Amino acid sequence: MKIFNAEKAIIETEKLRNYVLSPTHPTGRFKAAFFRELGYSVENWNVFEQHLREQILLLNAVKVEESGYGQKFVIEGPMTGPTGKTVQVVTVWVILKGESFPRFITAYPKG
Repeated sequence: MKIFNAEKAIIETEKLRNYVLSPTHPTGRFKAAFFRELGYSVENWNVFEQHLREQILLLNAVKVEESGYGQKFVIEGPMTGPTGKTVQVVTVWVILKGESFPRFITAYPKG
């Protein structure tokens, strides 16, 4: 099943630049090193966002847990970066209670 309202997904710029693609974030730096091999960086965060929308949000999502905050989903699949390299990634999304669109939480290598 596709995630509900994927076309309206919120992907916060700060989450991409200051976390997932940040080479200095305590946790994000490990993810940033992985995504850097695909050609993504803080400088081209907007390409990463575009690829999440065009390559990942079109794939099937799996409900993983519901909390007091909302329903979480995982979308796993291939992502091709600016270098042309394709890898399997895992992305996590949430639809918060009272909202009707997904929000990006994180992305990391599968496996």
